[in-house]
Amino acid sequence: MSTSSRRRSLAALLAATVLSIGASAAGAAEDAVVIPPPAVDEAAGAGTETAIFAGGCFWGVQGVFQHVKGVKSAVSGYAGGEAKTAQYETVSSGSTGHAESVEVRFDPKEVSYGKLLQIFFSVAHNPTQLNFQGPDRGTQYRSVLFVADPEQRKVAERYIDQLDKAHVFARPIVTKVSETTGFYPAEAYHQDFLTLNPTYPYIVYNDLPKIENLKSLFPADYRSQPVLVRKAKG
Repeated sequence: MSTSSRRRSLAALLAATVLSIGASAAGAAEDAVVIPPPAVDEAAGAGTETAIFAGGCFWGVQGVFQHVKGVKSAVSGYAGGEAKTAQYETVSSGSTGHAESVEVRFDPKEVSYGKLLQIFFSVAHNPTQLNFQGPDRGTQYRSVLFVADPEQRKVAERYIDQLDKAHVFARPIVTKVSETTGFYPAEAYHQDFLTLNPTYPYIVYNDLPKIENLKSLFPADYRSQPVLVRKAKG
């Protein structure tokens, strides 16, 4: 049984406990990597910006960005495919073109796009893994930056080039930079999953270490109270 199918519903989540522990014991949790900030970044503009990040299971990526100062919302969802296939059961097949993604709305006067990229590459996922993250396998877990405009593309591409030339990772970065063609929020039970399920084994072994790494490596950008989807809607 794949990791995707083990996470299809809340009932399946409970049934997956033993399998999740086994996957985590095999070293599923990723170590953080200390990396330099981007040499090229966006200028702080007025209002809020939106950026979409895909890097494995959206539970952990969402959880990381929800703890970053300046982030106004972080919503789990799907990007890269069509609206008609943006459902968890279908995306989990790996044949839709979608990647599990997180749409981040942020105030560029408080946190820049470049800083979000630094956090994404350092603690949110491993950008050298092609079509997988930890125990999760498939193109739906690929590493992608869905950019909103030419400025985001420039910052993202130059930062990837900067990190590769500096050899801060043991292997080349495989993260793709793609145009945003649509973002589709995931089902309600996926939202705020890390915060609402802190003792679930997958979260304990794969995602809570990311929050601790964020707090340790980016103390000035860390906030203890996450910005939650359900609170924002309320």
